[in-house]
Amino acid sequence: MKKVKITVLETTLNSALAEEYGVKGLKACPMMEKGQVFYADYAKPEGFCDEAWKAIYQYVFALAHGAGEELFYYGDWIRKPGVAIVCCNDGLRPVLFKLEATQETSQIDYTPVDRSGEG
Repeated sequence: MKKVKITVLETTLNSALAEEYGVKGLKACPMMEKGQVFYADYAKPEGFCDEAWKAIYQYVFALAHGAGEELFYYGDWIRKPGVAIVCCNDGLRPVLFKLEATQETSQIDYTPVDRSGEG
């Protein structure tokens, strides 16, 4: 499994929908900032939005497991192998991300659980 680089490309606000449905004063997502970079594999990176992770993790998982060697979706979506452009599921203020497969091997953080009852 390889690590996947996640770059925040843009934080947006759909002004028309926010005006109609959002709370007064709604602004673009306060949790993410353009240019932030995270690395992930099977687990959500520290500091990454839980809701955004739920929306993009399947693409991260696919790239971490070798989908980066070919184009996504039969080549009719992204023209560059190992890249996906995705967004979170906030319909009023989506955040756009660039996912890139890397050659960096992922290390699973495994701490054994003491089940002996002794400590």
